[in-house]
Amino acid sequence: MADLLYAFLFYPILFILPAWIANGAPVVFGGGAPLDFNKKLNGRPIFGKHKTIRGTVAGLLCGFLAATAISLFFPYLLAAGLALSIGTIAGDLAGSFIKRQTGLKEGASVMLLDQYSFFVVALLFSLPFGNTPSIIGLVVLAVLTGVLHKGTNMLAHKARIKQVPW
Repeated sequence: MADLLYAFLFYPILFILPAWIANGAPVVFGGGAPLDFNKKLNGRPIFGKHKTIRGTVAGLLCGFLAATAISLFFPYLLAAGLALSIGTIAGDLAGSFIKRQTGLKEGASVMLLDQYSFFVVALLFSLPFGNTPSIIGLVVLAVLTGVLHKGTNMLAHKARIKQVPW
């Protein structure tokens, strides 16, 4: 039983933790100058004013710190953790880019894109470094990511850290 818990829950969470932390850090530490410097593409913002330089740097740094801390006990997870952090930020920015270029306003909710763009791209970035959880572990992570994304965003909204609860 302990082996199953490790394989399908503990290890997958340990693996994805840098991505989850990198995704949440910009909400807490963001603000300031927009990452796209208010530039436009096709008359629309590239990422929008809520994607900031400080938030991007904070997301990367927090994800890197998490990956480094985890690697003290599981050294083989360092490269994947760093890649997950970078992929998280890239995926989140890609989601914002898609939303802006399709004419959606900042704060607009797009089911699945909002919850999973960071997750999918992070996993893709980590693939070359191996140590990916099993398929069952990935399914568990997908479910947990959706639940945690919704819950943490609602908490951030109640705490007035986020303007919208999604």
